[in-house]
Amino acid sequence: MSGMQTPVGAMDWAWRLGLVAGAVPLLALAVWHCTDAFHRAVFACRRRGTRATRLPPGHMDLPFVGETLALLWYFHLARRPDGFVEAKRRRYGGAGGEGVDMYRTHLFGSPTVLVCSPASNKLVLQSPGSFGTGWPDPELVGLSSVINVHGSRHARLRGFIVAAVNSPNSLRSFAEVIQPRVAAPLRSWAAKGTITAATEIKKVTFENICRTFVSMEPSPATAKIDEWFAGLVAGLRAFQLDMPGTAFHHARKCRRKLNSVFREELDRRKKAKNLAAGEEEGGHGDLMSGLMQMEDEHGRRLGDDEVVDNIVSLVLGGYESTSSAITWAAYHLAKSPAVLAKLREENLAIAKEKNGASFITLDDISKMKYTAKVVEETIRLTNISPMLYRAALRDIEYRGYTIPKGWKVIVWIRSLHVDPKYYDDPLSFNPDRWDVFGGGERICAGNMLARLQLTIMLHHLSCGVAYFPHPRPIDGAAMSFTEL
Repeated sequence: MSGMQTPVGAMDWAWRLGLVAGAVPLLALAVWHCTDAFHRAVFACRRRGTRATRLPPGHMDLPFVGETLALLWYFHLARRPDGFVEAKRRRYGGAGGEGVDMYRTHLFGSPTVLVCSPASNKLVLQSPGSFGTGWPDPELVGLSSVINVHGSRHARLRGFIVAAVNSPNSLRSFAEVIQPRVAAPLRSWAAKGTITAATEIKKVTFENICRTFVSMEPSPATAKIDEWFAGLVAGLRAFQLDMPGTAFHHARKCRRKLNSVFREELDRRKKAKNLAAGEEEGGHGDLMSGLMQMEDEHGRRLGDDEVVDNIVSLVLGGYESTSSAITWAAYHLAKSPAVLAKLREENLAIAKEKNGASFITLDDISKMKYTAKVVEETIRLTNISPMLYRAALRDIEYRGYTIPKGWKVIVWIRSLHVDPKYYDDPLSFNPDRWDVFGGGERICAGNMLARLQLTIMLHHLSCGVAYFPHPRPIDGAAMSFTEL
């Protein structure tokens, strides 16, 4: 009898394992359906008694996680970021153009509507009373920064930043400060022969922004600040899991360290009183001191948290995207000899007009029409910011669908930049095309400064350096430089 118990026991365990193996997928499928049904039921209860509308097509996927893992898979593993939207179009319909192309989903811990057509993107970007900012975690970019505030606070901060960064006088000053800090590294790169362009360009751009925004010169302290900004960037679009070892947890730690170091700088400046209007000791003003001196119509100045939040977000926005754009510009030019030849022709002519002067001025830059096209095409094709984050401030009805109040809205900018409906051969590098920095009242406040930095770097590259990158910039864009 004991010999017969073993196969019976084995069969019993096999039956149990089979039951579990069959039950787990069924349970997951039930949860998958119930999650979406729950959100639809909540929406139906809220809209009871009103004109019948519906949520955009789509699915909320799993609880809390939603489709975040799928999005990250397309971006980080498959390296096909447009595949996320393409999969939705195949499943739910929509083909860009003037169609709706809106999909419900669940990303970064929040119910979300993804918009990806010209009409729906315009709706979100140009309806300030209906949509506010909606970053996955507002604390990472600063609760009181210009990125997150609304209404009169946003208008006041934005007005100051545009005047401080994008005005002709400011751009002239930036051009004077930036160029020596661009030319010197180019000479050192030529001496080295081969560099990792992404690393070196980021270093130069960061040092320029630190000098012009916060009057900080390169030092071990700024090297640590650079590391913390890198950690912060890595967590901006990471899954919001605040546990040791995750990108989001590390980003929050980096943000606290940045707050601390800029708070110390703020306290140091407050102690150094008796300064001329807007200037620090040493006889120079910068963006941080301007924020400290800023007053509203009632004579009220920004609080310490507001100054720190805004200087962190402005330094972040001022160098991270710009350094990426410069790297990609160098990469595309190296692969486009005809474009590079035209760029060199224009910039050598400008240099010849200077009669030996080393640096170009803002007036010179205004003459560089083809260089401006190269800058714009770089911005279009590289898609430094593939998506913009917003949040619905009220229920928004649009073409038979409703974007519920409180839901996050992601504007899929890539859908416009690489769509063959709007650009012939959209994945080719063609400087005869151009694009803009966002849209509506939240168009990038530093867009002209970013263009200025790109233009200056391209001028000095095309006039004095030949470079040949590896086929792909995955390795950081290793490039060989020789001085002409």
